Amino acid sequence: MRIVCGFLPKKSKILALVIACTCGMSLILSGPAQANSIKDALAMAYEFNPTLKAERANLRAIDEGVPQALAGRRPTITGTADIGHQDLDIRSLTATGPSRSRFSLQPRGFTVTLSQPIFAGFTVLNNVRQAEALVKAGAQALKNTEQNTLFDAAQAYMDVVRDIAIIDLQRNNLRVLKEQLRATHDRFSVGEVTRTDVAQAEASVALAESGVSLANANLATSRAVYQQIIGQPPNGVRSPGSIEHMLPGDLNSAIAIGETEHPAILAASFSAEAANHQVNVTRGSLLPSVDLEASYTDRYDSSLTTTRSGTASVTGRLTVPLYQRGEVSSRIRQSRQTLSQRQFEVEQARYQVRAAVASAWNQLQSIKAQLQSNQAQVRANEVALNGVREEATVGQRTVLDVLDAEQELLNSRVTLITTNHDRVVASYAVLVAIGRLNNRRLALNVQEYNPEINYRNVRNRIFGIGIPLED
Repeated sequence: MRIVCGFLPKKSKILALVIACTCGMSLILSGPAQANSIKDALAMAYEFNPTLKAERANLRAIDEGVPQALAGRRPTITGTADIGHQDLDIRSLTATGPSRSRFSLQPRGFTVTLSQPIFAGFTVLNNVRQAEALVKAGAQALKNTEQNTLFDAAQAYMDVVRDIAIIDLQRNNLRVLKEQLRATHDRFSVGEVTRTDVAQAEASVALAESGVSLANANLATSRAVYQQIIGQPPNGVRSPGSIEHMLPGDLNSAIAIGETEHPAILAASFSAEAANHQVNVTRGSLLPSVDLEASYTDRYDSSLTTTRSGTASVTGRLTVPLYQRGEVSSRIRQSRQTLSQRQFEVEQARYQVRAAVASAWNQLQSIKAQLQSNQAQVRANEVALNGVREEATVGQRTVLDVLDAEQELLNSRVTLITTNHDRVVASYAVLVAIGRLNNRRLALNVQEYNPEINYRNVRNRIFGIGIPLED
């Protein structure tokens, strides 16, 4: 990262590789859809991540609860039609003797019925309010999924940046050790060092080869996770700039922002509001209801003497619940307990956000302090390695001392790369904890998904079953 570039000596060849890897040596991209910066990667995750797209579809399904609730205010119109066949065989006694008559009828007709609810114990009103609250809760849940997805994408991006830098360090270390092994063989051939020194150099080369293999495996894993979250393989990744300017100035401010803005708390609050409306919906079952029904029936060939008849009727119906076997009372108690549960979940969400903010904030401060220590350690190990090498040339140090010093420097540089990675990830973790890791604040180059569009389209829709194919 940038802070690494500012503190490490320029003359170290190995350090130059660290700087190149961690400060943005970008590869040429093979196409416009591939990411070369962390903002590109986050934008792609925002637009294409399947978990996020599934949550958007879930919210669109929740939107449909509002038109379903509004349907309780509207009339229903039904039509029925029937047709049949009747054979009549009539036998009777007359003054002239027995008689027999046969007739065939085809009774048929249709009925159109309109039913309009007038009053339903305020259940329609409360159903609508409950559905609207659930939509708001779903929108906040979507925001929470969005920021968690963006955090996962940022972490995956930084994992690739870290592992590329580490593998370059390990490869360069292997090259240096192989060169040192060759020099040790030459010195052994003239009697300057012992066979033990050669064996130690060979062991260091074997260890470095193992380190390269492990670094390759770690990078392959990071690349796979990157593609899973972002949808494209990494290409041309580079160390990002700091986002710490987007963070609050102190822990108390961060906690206050999290308690006010975090979508998990807001989602829990709207869920509690929906549960409160459900209590009122259930109570409405104890109130009278009023309905108006109008119908028209037209019949043909209903009897031998009637070729056609039409009937029109209008009926007002008052329904008063008198005794419901205790079922409604039980459902009211049940819904009130659910409301209590939702209210406790709001408090639990607040506690969780407070804890997450404090943990992320303190983790970031700890990493920043650790970074200074790592930088000092790298500088000290560089000085120590140079001194050990000079002492080894005059016989005051052994080959093993040089190898140990090189390993110490390698380890400290790997730790420094990891700490820089952790600092960026911790910054994003704080932004997630306070609920502000979103497309708008990051200014991503992607069109923002607006759930209000679908909600407005379906709220008062009374016909059609088509759904949008794209987000």
